Amino acid sequence: MQPGTKIRTLQIPAKLYRIGELVRHTPFSRQTIHNYTIMGLIREAQWTEGGHRLYDESVFERLSKIIELRKTKTLSEIRQILNKDEAAGRVAINSLQSENT
Repeated sequence: MQPGTKIRTLQIPAKLYRIGELVRHTPFSRQTIHNYTIMGLIREAQWTEGGHRLYDESVFERLSKIIELRKTKTLSEIRQILNKDEAAGRVAINSLQSENT
């Protein structure tokens, strides 16, 4: 490589997980993952052509929060907490974007 040559960084595609993979890597059953999705506690990132849900890596952080919150909160309370966290995150991102423009 010649001095001054710019190194091109490869973009690693985001990993998407099927429900079965979530079940293998978490303490949750397939039915619980399905129920949490229907309830809005977690969200699928995409769908396969065959109609299967696909989840991105952020679902693991969200499920970890749910595990901790389940110790003292109801599912309804957890949904409210997660929605507030998500809304606060969007506000922070919008604020940063407006500062950069």
